[in-house]
Amino acid sequence: MIDDKKMLNVDPDDVKLASEAVPEDLKEKEPVNVFNEVLDWVESFVFAMFLIILIFIFLLRIVTVDGDSMNSTLEDKDRLIITHLNYEPERDHIVVVNSTVLNRTIIKRVIGIQGDKVKIDYNVNKVYVNDKEISNEHIDSTMINKSMFDQKYVVADNVYEYTVPDGHIFVMGDNRNNSTDSRTIGFIDNKDVLGHVVFRLYPFKKIGRVN
Repeated sequence: MIDDKKMLNVDPDDVKLASEAVPEDLKEKEPVNVFNEVLDWVESFVFAMFLIILIFIFLLRIVTVDGDSMNSTLEDKDRLIITHLNYEPERDHIVVVNSTVLNRTIIKRVIGIQGDKVKIDYNVNKVYVNDKEISNEHIDSTMINKSMFDQKYVVADNVYEYTVPDGHIFVMGDNRNNSTDSRTIGFIDNKDVLGHVVFRLYPFKKIGRVN
């Protein structure tokens, strides 16, 4: 039989500790140090800004469209984000180029890369790359053959053919009839490509990825 007195035998020290214990929600909280709170917030903000600056220095840039040569894909004063780290031009990419001929930056679409044969037939309003017709989904109007195009590439009446040399690209504006591009200024050296357009920041109603 169990001795009830032993069951009730409680150590006096345990009783003392229990009586002195204070529930967590009744303990006096340490006062908030406003200065430290503000300092922590400022440090976090500065660190975040530092990361953003590094990203835009090494990964991204913001550029502004100047002119209407890429209408209606891009329009004058659009704000764009481009990426440039280890970028290699690809067909159909929209790129920002530092034109040494025009002495300014331009925004165009890559039609052909090194080794490609680009054929432009104004008779049927079509462009071919390596004998395959490319999409005209970005084009709003029929192309017009202009006398300012380099005539050494003419292979037939209203037909031009270009072979893209190594380390270069052939570019055109989506607004084909109002674009100074490789048809006039020649092939673009890959080293003069500043980056690939990936995102439109402005206008806000058109914000999003750029194709």
